[in-house]
Amino acid sequence: MAIGTPDYRDTGLEFGEDFLFGSATASYQIEGAVHEDGRGPSIWDTFSHTPGKVWNGDTGDTACDHYHRLDDDLDLMVRLGLEAYRFSIAWPRIQPTGRGDANEAGLAFYERLVDGLIARGIRPIATLYHWDLPQALEDEGGWANRETAYAFADYARIVGERLGDRVAVWTTLNEPWCSAYLGYGSGAHAPGLMDGAKALAAVHHLNLAHGLAVAALRGVVTNDPGYSITLNLHVIRPSGEGGAEAARRIDGLANRVFLEPLLGEGYPADVIADTAAVTDWSFVLPGDTELIAEPIDLLGVNYYSTVTVDMWDGVSPRANADGHKDMGGTPWPGSEHVEFLAQPGPYTDMGWNIDPSGLEDLLVSLSERYPELPLMVTENGAAFPDIVVDGPDGPAVHDVERTDYLRRHFTAAHRAMARGVDLRGYQVWSLMDNFEWGYGYSKRFGIVRVDYDTFERLPKDSALWYAELIRTRRLPG
Repeated sequence: MAIGTPDYRDTGLEFGEDFLFGSATASYQIEGAVHEDGRGPSIWDTFSHTPGKVWNGDTGDTACDHYHRLDDDLDLMVRLGLEAYRFSIAWPRIQPTGRGDANEAGLAFYERLVDGLIARGIRPIATLYHWDLPQALEDEGGWANRETAYAFADYARIVGERLGDRVAVWTTLNEPWCSAYLGYGSGAHAPGLMDGAKALAAVHHLNLAHGLAVAALRGVVTNDPGYSITLNLHVIRPSGEGGAEAARRIDGLANRVFLEPLLGEGYPADVIADTAAVTDWSFVLPGDTELIAEPIDLLGVNYYSTVTVDMWDGVSPRANADGHKDMGGTPWPGSEHVEFLAQPGPYTDMGWNIDPSGLEDLLVSLSERYPELPLMVTENGAAFPDIVVDGPDGPAVHDVERTDYLRRHFTAAHRAMARGVDLRGYQVWSLMDNFEWGYGYSKRFGIVRVDYDTFERLPKDSALWYAELIRTRRLPG
C-alpha cells in the first residue's frame, strides 16, 4: 500500500549511498558520424533514409554530434554529478557488416568513452545492442534469422576482450520487445517489416542472442561486472468484461515471453497457443531454452506509462491507444482482437499517460515473483515541448513538467524500495535531447537541451534538480 502523498509528489525522501544515480543514451540517437572511421550502415540508417518512415525526414546522420564532442559531454556529466552513465555500443562501428574482424577505430572510440568515464569517477554501464543492427545482417534476415544470434555473440566477445577489464555492468539488449514487434511486426521501427511470424522468430532469436552473449562475455571478461538485460515490461490495466483475458494475452506477448525463458522457466504455453495461427514455433530448437537462461545479476527495467486493455467486440471501431506509432502492422501477433483503451491524462508529448503508480506496481510485482533478482531502473523520463527563455544568467529551460514527472517517479521508486524491492539505481532517460526514432527530432526527452543547429548543450531545470538530488541524496521539492 502506497505511503506519502496520493499524487506521488513527496519531498525529503532519502536514497542510500549505494543507490546509483545516472543517465542514459543510445548510440544511433546521439553519436552522428555515421560514415566516419569505418562504421558500416545500420538498419536505422536505411530506415531513416526511406521516405515516410521518420517524421520530417529526419535521420541520425549527425544526431547530437556526440562522436566529435565526447570529452565535452563527459565533462557535462561531471557537472551534473552523475555516478553512472548507461550508453550503447554501435555494432556497425565494431563490425561494419556484423561479422569478421573488429574495426579498430570503433573499439578505440568506446575505449576513450569508458576510460573517460572512469577517470571522472563515473561507472560505465555498457549496452551492446540498442537497435542499430548492421544492415548486412538484416539483408540475411536480421533477427528473424537464427544466425544473427551467433553473430551477436561473436560481437559481444570482441567488445568484451577490449573493454572487459573495466565496464561495471554489461547489458546485452535494450528492449527486445521493440526490436522484435515494432521492427518486424508493426513496421514502426527498423527494418519496418509487418510479419507476425518473423516478429515471433525475432523474439526467440533475441532471447537466444542474450544468452549466447552473456556466455561469451563471461569467457573473456577479467573484472567482476554485473550481467544484465533491459526490458520495457508493460504495466497492463484490465478493463471491461474481457479485460482479464486481454491482459493475459498482452502480458504474455509483452512480458512473459521474455522474462520466463530468460529466467529459466521456458516459453509460456499460453503464448504458444495464442500464436498458433501465426507460427508453429519450430524456430525453438532443443537446448535453446538452456542457452537463453544464462544467469544474470541484474534486471534493467524501462518504464514510461501504462496500457489499459479489453477484448474488442469486432463491431465498434477498435481502440488502439497502445502508445506506439501506427504504421499499418501490429505489434501484437495473434492478439489483434485485443483493444487498447484511451487512458486518462495528463500526458507527455508522446501521448503517453503519466502514472507513477505503474512504476511502483511493476517493481513490486517483479520483486515478489523474482525476489533474488536485483533491479535497476535503466530508463525513465518524459518528452515535453521545451521553450528556451532568456534568464538573468543566460538562456534557460524551465521544464516544470519534466521535473515534476521525475520527482513523482523517483517517489514511486522509493516507495517500492520501502516495500522491500532490491532496487540498485536509476538511470534517467535521457541525458540529452536526441533522435527519437520514428519521431525524429520532434520529441525532446533530455534533461539537457541540444540545439540541433549549433549542437550547444544547455542543462534544463530538470538537470539542475537532478544534480541536487544526486548531491544531497534527498528528493528535492
